[in-house]
Amino acid sequence: MSLEIDIPEVVAEVRAAFERYETALVSNDVLVLDELFRNDPRTVRYGAGENLYGYDEIMAFRAARSPVALGRTLSRTVITTYGRDVAVASTLYERPSAPGRTGRQMQTWVRFPEGWRIVAAHVSLMQ
Repeated sequence: MSLEIDIPEVVAEVRAAFERYETALVSNDVLVLDELFRNDPRTVRYGAGENLYGYDEIMAFRAARSPVALGRTLSRTVITTYGRDVAVASTLYERPSAPGRTGRQMQTWVRFPEGWRIVAAHVSLMQ
């Protein structure tokens, strides 16, 4: 079996979805954030202070989250695609509201009939 890695047009599609997610995150566009996570009980999001299992828990977290100080700067973003339907997006971020701390974010994206969706995400902070 030969698996193509980083097909340019697939990388571009995932990058566009990733950037749409980032814009929604920093502007607290909860509808778009909810849309981009796969509506499935197997979707998982590990956050800096929470473990969320299933779309319903992720949606409830987003609805309750404070919209204050969400701005951040990304660096070292890497998007790797595996074939035409699976990708991993990894990035570092810094928030003005948390100086001296580096955030890390990883997302697994899968192409479904409705488009690219996050099926697993992990967010953590380090000093």
